[in-house]
This record gives sequence, structure tokens and C-alpha cells, in this order.
Amino acid sequence: MDIREFKDQVFAAGREVGLEDMEVYVSRSKDFSVRIYQTEVDDYTVSVEQGVGFRARFAGKVGYAYVEALDQDSIKLLVEGAKENAQIIDSTDEIVFFEGSPEYPEVSAYSEELEGVSAEEKIEFAKSLEAEAFAADPRVSMVNWSTAGYGETEVYIANTKGLEQSYNRNGAFSYVAAVVKEGETVKTGGRFRFDNDWTKFDATKQAQEAVAEGVSLLNASSVKSGDYRVLLRYDVARDLLSTFSSVFSAEAVQKGLSLLGGKLGEQIANPQLTLVDDPLLANGGASAPFDGEGVATKTKEVISQGKLVTFLHNLKTAKKDGVESTGNAFRASFKSPVGISPSNFYIQPGDKSYEELVKELGNGLIIIDVQGTHSGANAVSGDFSLGAYGYLVENGEITRAVDQITVAGNFFKLLESVEEIGADLEFGIPGYGGNVGSPSLIIEKLAIAGN
Repeated sequence: MDIREFKDQVFAAGREVGLEDMEVYVSRSKDFSVRIYQTEVDDYTVSVEQGVGFRARFAGKVGYAYVEALDQDSIKLLVEGAKENAQIIDSTDEIVFFEGSPEYPEVSAYSEELEGVSAEEKIEFAKSLEAEAFAADPRVSMVNWSTAGYGETEVYIANTKGLEQSYNRNGAFSYVAAVVKEGETVKTGGRFRFDNDWTKFDATKQAQEAVAEGVSLLNASSVKSGDYRVLLRYDVARDLLSTFSSVFSAEAVQKGLSLLGGKLGEQIANPQLTLVDDPLLANGGASAPFDGEGVATKTKEVISQGKLVTFLHNLKTAKKDGVESTGNAFRASFKSPVGISPSNFYIQPGDKSYEELVKELGNGLIIIDVQGTHSGANAVSGDFSLGAYGYLVENGEITRAVDQITVAGNFFKLLESVEEIGADLEFGIPGYGGNVGSPSLIIEKLAIAGN
């Protein structure tokens, strides 16, 4: 059944049983991935998920239901399910059904050319990643990850207040990890890429970068414990920002789960740091013209030159604070309730290259990887203590690799102690926490536990 015809029949059936405001949220996702191991396809996955989420107001409360098929039986399930759930809801939060924004932005997030890249081409690319990694250095003993994939998402939302909008988005990714061995020392180097332009995927370059990193870590050793000036490489800075991104959610603030509560307008970071949420970013992994409630999205600075300018809001949190939604309502799928998430969320880059930052660091440590962000970081307090490795820098030059260390600090203090911001902004793979990016950052001081 056509989605608009299905929507009309759901709303008509809902009115017959006394439902008031009603909304359908339809999402369809298609995912493909292939993994190569020793020149053979080791894993091949194609999945399609689609369905309809339904919200409706009955007797002052809002009930939820969802189905995975657009047919007559599903209409009855949605209407009856939402009505029953509304009668057992305990929450006193007021749910807003949005009538629609005056206008919606044009967003470039879908590539027909990318959609046309065949499964065979992606398989060949993954095979090339593995072959190029082995060819990059004789010390490569194994390529334990050589993966390529593709994903696309379509979203449609409509309600009885006149809202009706849709969009689609797609992207591809690749990842390679190579194990290098010299004597008894074994290290791994990896590189990934995400983009919706297939011409930007270069198997040779990606594989060589992964291998070069693995080789650079051979013969690493620890350092003495102490406080060090630290250069967080873009991917580590990105991981930390992603780990603590929830502190910028108005919902977390209202629940007392963010130490940023009450700090709007205050200086919370170095004045050169600006944190942006940009759902309109061209070809961004989380770009969209509207959010999970149909509110038109907009680019905004969350931190502007070190000052906290706004929290990220959906309609519910905005109503509580007496402000407008920032367009950050989020639904992971048609099955999910409405939450809050950033979109393309990144620290605005500076103008210094990574190489210039290394020289600027002088004496200190470069951290290129951290482990344990899920268990070693507390999003409420901001504290983190993570296993890490990277390089020792002396007199502006990398002198050796460093491992078996732990880096500890506090996210809120880290924002204040940023000294330099690089030009090498890079995003990660989009997920439920948005599409997070960061350039490399020099931090005045972090505690390092070594030997």
C-alpha cells in the first residue's frame, strides 16, 4: 500500500475510535557490507528494515505503537495499540504534535551515483584493500579487517496538524586493519573512510596509511608517569567528543545528568574553540532537512568562541525551558521513542596542519588511539581514564612510539585547556550519537600513567 494512502486510512481509523492528534513516522533503511579475509568473501550481509511508528493522543495522554508492514491488519494494530498504551502511560510530560515549520531547507545528502555502485564493485574494492595492505610492507603478517559497505535511509513523517515531509540519505564506508610483525613485536594499524562519493575511495592510499601506522608503532614502550602536554589526534579528539556529546542535550541537563546546567552564556572552553551542530552540511552523514518530530533543522553554534550558546532541544525539552526547538529530536528507527541527538557535530577547524601541531607541541605526547570509552568515561562527571598509545615528541619531532599508558582527565577541563586547534577536521562513521568530527587538538596538560 502507498504510504500516503496508508497514512490517510490510519488517521481515519484513529478518529473512529476517539484518537485526537495523530502522527506516523515511517523509516526504511537498507544496509550492505562485505568483509574479505585471505582473498575470499568472509562475511556478506544485506538487510532491509522498514516500518511505521505511530503516536496518538487519547484522553490527554499519548500512546505509541509500531508495525513493520503497510497493510489493513497493520492499521488496526496501530490504532488499537496506541489507544491502549495511552491509557496506561504515567508520564506527565506534555507531548507536542508539530504543525510544521514555515519552510524547510534544501539538503544534499543523497547520491544517485553512489546508489548505482554495484555489490561486485564494493567486493572488488574490499579485496583491493587487503591486497594493497599486503603489498605495502613485507612485515604485514595478516589483514584482519578489509571491509566495504553501503547504507541508505528514507524517512517520511506526517500528522493530523498538516505536517508532511520526507527525505533520503546514503553513504558508503570502508575499513582496513593490518597486523605488522617484526621479531616478537606485533602491532596493528587501521584506517576507515565514510563518504557518499565513491570516487573518493582509494584502496591503495587507505591501505598504505593503515600499514604505515602499524609499522610506526613497532618497538613501542611506555613513558614515566606524570602530567604531559598532549596532542590528541583528530580521531581521538573525535572519540572523546562523541563520548561526552550527551552533556549538551537539554534532556540530560533537565534531568541533572549534565554539569553544564545553568552555564548558558558562560565561558566553558578556550575562546578559540567553537562547537558546531550542522544538519545542513553538504553530503554529511547526519544531514537532514527536518528532525525526528518534523521541525526544520538549522545550523547552530553550541559553543561559540568558548561560550556555551545553546543546548540541543527537541519539542518537549524546548517547551520546558521556554525556548524553541533546535531541531535535534532523534529517532533511531520507527520503533524508537523521540530523544535528542546531535547531527553533524564538530569542532570548527583551525588553520594549522597536523605537522605544524607536532612542531608546536614541542615536548609531549601524541595520542592516536584510546580504548575503553564505554567503561572508562563518565558522561556525568566528565572524568575519563583510558588505555592509550601514540608517540613521544621531543623538540618538535616524533622520536618513538609509546604504548602501555593510560591517559586520564576531565572533559570539561579539557575544553578549557585546549591550546591549539588543527585544520585536519575528520568525521567518524555516523551512528545513533550523530556524525561527530574533530580536528587534532593540543591540550595543555593531561595525566599519563606509565612506568
